[in-house]
Amino acid sequence: MPAPALQLANICRTYGQGEHAVQVLTGIDLSIEAGEMVALVAPSGAGKSTLLHIAGLLEHADAGEVFIGDKPTATLDDEARTHIRRHDIGFIYQFHHLLPEFSALENVMMPQWIAGLPHEQAHVRARDILVFLGLGHRLEHRPGELSGGEQQRVAIARAVANTPRLLLADEPTGNLDPATGEHVFGALQALVKQSGLGALVATHNLDLAARMDRRITLRQGRIASL
Repeated sequence: MPAPALQLANICRTYGQGEHAVQVLTGIDLSIEAGEMVALVAPSGAGKSTLLHIAGLLEHADAGEVFIGDKPTATLDDEARTHIRRHDIGFIYQFHHLLPEFSALENVMMPQWIAGLPHEQAHVRARDILVFLGLGHRLEHRPGELSGGEQQRVAIARAVANTPRLLLADEPTGNLDPATGEHVFGALQALVKQSGLGALVATHNLDLAARMDRRITLRQGRIASL
């Protein structure tokens, strides 16, 4: 049986010291399988961003282990963690963060160039992903020439350009109107199922959360099912 896309084992994170210490995560255990889309629904301040940052190796936990696939990461140096982020993890944020001077196609090719993929291979993969997401007619458009929904679909394409095993999304439809958000979520859901990656999606949208494979929340620093 293949390893989960993500496994968190007894993750703890505290900010501050002494009487000012705030325990944000107090023994998180979570596993996300390949092809599984998990909704993380919790109020502001509950620790969603901290959990995503630790899962994405952007922040160190105080205790516990993060497995990306079958790779333990707690003792890795920054260079090794960066390598895993570049090749095994995709990130989607509420704002698209596309590079304004490059086309949609070039924005999706960029992470592949950074990872060392030859230009022609990067071009073909970027084009194929954008076509899959319904943007085949927008390949040469710059972000400023795209609608909000199109910009976010390009950001999704960029996040999966290097065929990661794990996708982490933080309110990926939060800046979009309901109809556009529905369209973008549908594209994201189709891509997760088609590619077989595991996805953890933080969202306040209960309707979208209900359409994912599983729903979890954070209560007193621990994972609970919804």
